[in-house]
Amino acid sequence: MIHPVVLAGGSGTRLWPVSRKSYPKQFARLAGDDTLFQQTVARVTGPQFAAPMVITGEDYRFIAHQQLDDMGARAADLVIEPVGRNTAAAILTAALLRKDTPEAVLMVLPSDHAITDEAQFRNKISKAAALAAKGPIVTLGVQPDHPATGYGYLHVDGGNQDALVVSEFAEKPTELRAAEMLAEGGWLWNSGMFLFRVDTILRAFEDHAQDLMAPCAAAVALGSKDLGFHRLAKDAFARCRNISFDHAVMEHVGECIALELECGWSDLGGWQAMKDTGPEDDDANVTVGNATAVDCEGSLLRSENPDIKLVGLGLKDIIAVATDDGVLVTDMAHSDQVGKVVETLRTEGAVQADGFRRCHRPWGYYETLSLGDRFQVKRIMVEPGAQLSLQSHVHRAEHWVVVNGSAQVTVGEEVKLLAENESTYIPLGAVHRLENPGKLPLHLIEVQSGCYLGEDDIIRYEDAYDRVAAA
Repeated sequence: MIHPVVLAGGSGTRLWPVSRKSYPKQFARLAGDDTLFQQTVARVTGPQFAAPMVITGEDYRFIAHQQLDDMGARAADLVIEPVGRNTAAAILTAALLRKDTPEAVLMVLPSDHAITDEAQFRNKISKAAALAAKGPIVTLGVQPDHPATGYGYLHVDGGNQDALVVSEFAEKPTELRAAEMLAEGGWLWNSGMFLFRVDTILRAFEDHAQDLMAPCAAAVALGSKDLGFHRLAKDAFARCRNISFDHAVMEHVGECIALELECGWSDLGGWQAMKDTGPEDDDANVTVGNATAVDCEGSLLRSENPDIKLVGLGLKDIIAVATDDGVLVTDMAHSDQVGKVVETLRTEGAVQADGFRRCHRPWGYYETLSLGDRFQVKRIMVEPGAQLSLQSHVHRAEHWVVVNGSAQVTVGEEVKLLAENESTYIPLGAVHRLENPGKLPLHLIEVQSGCYLGEDDIIRYEDAYDRVAAA
């Protein structure tokens, strides 16, 4: 039995504007009808796998929970990191949570990769688990087909095809060094997937990253259960060194085995990788969504909004990606530097750097349709059975119009049910709540008016999701 540990943190800035901090790439539908996170969970579901442990951040806990629900899956543990501390602390936390089963084989895998040959992947995982059960740490590598600078590398110089001996872990190289590695041979891309026994990895941390043991153990011991989540203790976890698993442990271990993956793997780390995984036309163009290429060559055109028509004319080796509120245009050679765009936008104070027009909440989502002086118009969707907090506003009044579904509205002591095409008014300062008592999503239009319309203008009295600051 393999016990998957799915790492679902990270902001995915290299795929801006589709991936942003508020809703990163692992939760987006980048390659298919399911999100990358859902595809990852499905990939490690079956008779040979236990229910996965999912490790994610505070901002993504309800997104991960909802996406598991949507696919009919459950997590053995949904672990919430109160602050980001890279992969070493996350992996050690997973092992500490399973320390009572020292011989159990854990499989750590990122949640934002794409794999085309699922059967071959599972076959290789079975072989890796059998090796890991005997004691060594096992990692999965991919034969490079170009000098990529966005991946870490493994050097293998012994063993056989079913058990290669890893002699070196190398971080992301320069373009020149990557070309040298490709020419040298013996190098594999590091997929970021590992299998090991619980007792094996705990000894490895004791030997090579002992400073992480005490704070991680305290974060687990002092953690708490919260609405079905396993929340790690913030102060203890914050004391963990911010370091990757490769740097903290794998660069120092003496025994590590690699198996080569041959299953159409990609980490989808940038727009070049996204183009490489898409179906090309006769001129090597990839078009996604409402996009058209005219006299183009080797380009990626992607429109995320069916109402926005993206047309490329006479382009060569260009990436153009359009969303509701942002457009990226870059030549292919600069596609791995999109993270710099996000840094620039943050410096400018642009909301598009990290957020979308659609803001996801545990009860559903809202999106701003129009914003002006002293007014804002929002579209709100509330999931069946969900409710917003019991709250009031100091600076704004609200009008609600139901356009689809049914709404139960509490205003002061009055509770009433609104059907489609009915509306209500929430006076400034009134204590109110919105609920969806039906079996279908509730959609309504909210018109806010007042001198201040920020999301922090909320006094919360009761909340089903135990939030203290978020809307």
